[in-house]
Amino acid sequence: MKVAAAGGPRRFHLFRHRDVSGVSGTGVVAEGVEWSDGTVTLHWGGRYPTTTVWQDGIDALLTIHGHDGATEIRWMDD
Repeated sequence: MKVAAAGGPRRFHLFRHRDVSGVSGTGVVAEGVEWSDGTVTLHWGGRYPTTTVWQDGIDALLTIHGHDGATEIRWMDD
């Protein structure tokens, strides 16, 4: 069982260098929060806004949305 840490949540932007799929564009494409237990919440804006939860954290999110280095996490709270 994951347990919350004292550090609290951290905010980030999902930043795309290249739009591999031709759907999301480049630059900041989503906003997110990494919670103190490692869970990640990701929010996509735009015409069809969607929020997803990644229980396995940043690595799992980047496995799907990283597009082999075309996307990076830019921390806002560091």
